[in-house]
Amino acid sequence: MVQRGAQLQGVLIALLSAVGFGLAPIFGKLAYRAGVLPYTLAMWRTVLAAALLWIFYLIFWRGTVRVTWQELLGCIGMGLANGIGSLCYYTGLARLDASLVQLLYTLYPIWVFVFLSAAGHPVSRLALARFGVGLVGVLLITHSGQKGVDWLGVMLVITSGALYGWHVVLGQWILADADSRIVTLYVLTTMAAVVTVARLTTSTPWESISTSAWIAILLLALIPTALARLLLFTSLRWLGGVQTSLLGVAELVVALSVAFFFLGERLSLWQWGGAVLVVISVLLIGREEAVPTTSWEELLREGRWRELQ
Repeated sequence: MVQRGAQLQGVLIALLSAVGFGLAPIFGKLAYRAGVLPYTLAMWRTVLAAALLWIFYLIFWRGTVRVTWQELLGCIGMGLANGIGSLCYYTGLARLDASLVQLLYTLYPIWVFVFLSAAGHPVSRLALARFGVGLVGVLLITHSGQKGVDWLGVMLVITSGALYGWHVVLGQWILADADSRIVTLYVLTTMAAVVTVARLTTSTPWESISTSAWIAILLLALIPTALARLLLFTSLRWLGGVQTSLLGVAELVVALSVAFFFLGERLSLWQWGGAVLVVISVLLIGREEAVPTTSWEELLREGRWRELQ
């Protein structure tokens, strides 16, 4: 009964996390409309989120600031993947509609299963069929009808989803041994370092940021970047990577709804058909045989690589 209660709590937390992440492309588009550049947005939203977390932790969770070197290395790996992915994501978001970006990004649970399969999970016929359905869905989604497809933007968003999927898989392994609060803090800190270096090394001049842009950046930092990520790592510890990413489909519902009502974005009939196929492809992951969560440190010590999931 206790385990079932923890699982239900994990589901609720994962759904709340998905709602927060679903708002990311909306806040990003609002910042772009106010004149903010992609790398500037990626930098400020991550730096502010990391700074706010450090202040909060030092006041209320001081004990969770301590981290072992094994945990720190894992967090750095997650932060590097997610930091580079966020640069791809926000660059792609500047080139595509928010609804289209979220549709393509929703493929990340498939990437989660790809990486888990590479680590030892068997690849079934259902998995192959699911990839086929997902591929057809992407082709329909990128069929824009009246205007040409920005394939660079499409590839950037798909790449960001793949990197996010790898970050989720790493998180599942690391959270078998670490406090989710510790992981959140140091992953976000690493991400802040990655995107800051990227922005500082570009030759693009710094733009002025208006009050409305700062509001959008702050909302992006607070909700999708800090709070949703903390909820994500908490749910990962209880549910595992596959189930958590499946519940992340709720991000799509949130993003499409808000983009429709507040940004005036519309999908064509072809794109709606693609969206349905992508959701079906993602949800079919739930029919795959699950592999129990195992401590990554224990498996590495024993050399049991094929059991990593």
